[in-house]
Amino acid sequence: MIISRRPDVERFLSGPPGNVRAAVIHGKDRGGVRERADILAGKIAARPDDPFDVALLTESDIDNDGARLADELSAQSMTGGRRLVRVKLTGEKASIDKALAEALKVHMDGGFNPDAFFLIEAGALGRDSALRKAAEKADGAAAIACYDDEPGDVARLVRESLTKDKVGLNAEALELFVSRLPHERGVARQEIERLVLFLGPGSGITATADDLKAYLGVEPDASLADAAQDAFGGKLAAAYAGLRRAAAEGEAGPAAVRAIGMHLGRLRRTLTLAKSGAGLAEAAKASGVFWKNEREFLRQARAWSLDHLDRLQPEVLEADRMCKQTGSPDGLIAERLALSIAGRARRLGL
Repeated sequence: MIISRRPDVERFLSGPPGNVRAAVIHGKDRGGVRERADILAGKIAARPDDPFDVALLTESDIDNDGARLADELSAQSMTGGRRLVRVKLTGEKASIDKALAEALKVHMDGGFNPDAFFLIEAGALGRDSALRKAAEKADGAAAIACYDDEPGDVARLVRESLTKDKVGLNAEALELFVSRLPHERGVARQEIERLVLFLGPGSGITATADDLKAYLGVEPDASLADAAQDAFGGKLAAAYAGLRRAAAEGEAGPAAVRAIGMHLGRLRRTLTLAKSGAGLAEAAKASGVFWKNEREFLRQARAWSLDHLDRLQPEVLEADRMCKQTGSPDGLIAERLALSIAGRARRLGL
């Protein structure tokens, strides 16, 4: 069965039904996959690291010993608890995918120890994955896909984590911090832990955006994001200044082109949502636009169209390809791209 809605996923992880004997948790966000698998493992086994009740396997274990997986799923718990067989995949080998799918089907049919729980962690499984199909079709198995967190999900994660350590952020500081966090759940957790140490665990402080300035500093990523926004807003001089500032901070051309591509993607998503009936401001927020940039972003969204962005996309992709060539003048490539975009923005009236 497929479990996709966040409340349903959280409900399942907090107390998996007794008739469910397997779960496949997959997605590009490997930190999110690992975090959810750890939560579920803790609900299945009292001691998830106990070798007597828990078997931890990788694709190498399965590849090198064809009978290993069946043996582990057939084994009984040595201490009387529920047995957990946990497989962590790091690749996308078709033979492993097929072997796991077959093992899951046999387990669902009662061919192994019926009290064993089969937990599989994987990267993003395509719709043609035999393992994904098997988990989605079986009533006794759960298929959970982990996608990039939306800004609201990240904000909730930050609030909950800070509250546990008796510190907090006001609304402006929270939005600023969330806008700087990476999408990968595991890395985001580390950044939140660093922030807690900065604020002082148990201090009871509610920090403001000004309080975070010393912590966040002026990061290269922020300079590149500003440069991309200035280019799409027709502000060539400001865009150049941002690119040069980021270069001085250690960010080269490929990162600048990537920032431009991300801004283009944000505009595209906003316009697509607006075309489907959402209000422009609502669409911008859903696309992760930082509130301090909202006014300028909406000004751009009213001038650019999806057709304009479609015509620009190949130019951005070509700049990205050229930047990655050995010996390429990537800084000049990024500046030339910014010049081209700013020129188009000017012609659109920006």
